[in-house]
Amino acid sequence: MSDEGKYLYCIIEEASHRTFGSIGIGEKRNEVHTLCYRDLACILSSTLMTKYLINRNNLMAHEKVIEEVMKEYTVLPIRFGTIATSNDEVRSLLMKNYHEFKKLLRSMDNKVEMGLKVFWLNMDMIFKEIAASDREVKALKEKIQKKHKDFSLDERFTLGEKVKNALERKREAEADEILRPLKSKCIDFCLNEPAGDSVVLNCAFLIDRMQEREFDDIVENLTRKHNNHKFKYIGPSPPFNFVNLVIRWAGGK
Repeated sequence: MSDEGKYLYCIIEEASHRTFGSIGIGEKRNEVHTLCYRDLACILSSTLMTKYLINRNNLMAHEKVIEEVMKEYTVLPIRFGTIATSNDEVRSLLMKNYHEFKKLLRSMDNKVEMGLKVFWLNMDMIFKEIAASDREVKALKEKIQKKHKDFSLDERFTLGEKVKNALERKREAEADEILRPLKSKCIDFCLNEPAGDSVVLNCAFLIDRMQEREFDDIVENLTRKHNNHKFKYIGPSPPFNFVNLVIRWAGGK
């Protein structure tokens, strides 16, 4: 087996040979180009037959190529780290999945992904608000304080669980309020797990390019309305949360 393989980034509709510059993954930054079958093409670059570590640099290199191609084409992203042994294996992939890829490309035509993360700015204020307004938390604190003694470990654990549950209820309520006007203007959305107490919402939206300006305006209005939150809004991006082709080669590679 050759030590050189073909690193795959995405699928597009294209019948001609195209190059996108020396922006490939890995230290050599090999040239990225199309490999075509009929009117489908796989975007790829030469690479060593190796397993790429899932780290920031490699992920960014993978995504950068797809974002560059997306400037001109509708793209079907391929899962990070997918490597074929040869051009023939790639052609076979396009041939065997031709109709499925064409159908997916039609479903993604003129669509982009927008990402939105929303954070609470002041967690001390949020916890004080919960302590003052949540009935269960407030009742337990008052019950313990009437004893005129320090909290026991069991009481601390119980109180911590009630605060955690109250925080989750508050997060869900605020996330729903933010999502409501956005859901009406998107084709689909994907809720991702919030990483950390301060994250209110972590969501990806699939939208039509024609509605991008209107979607931006809604996010801007929400930012003004929820001025005690931080909004992190990114896009347009390839539809990573909605299409992520997992290639299974013959022989189980």
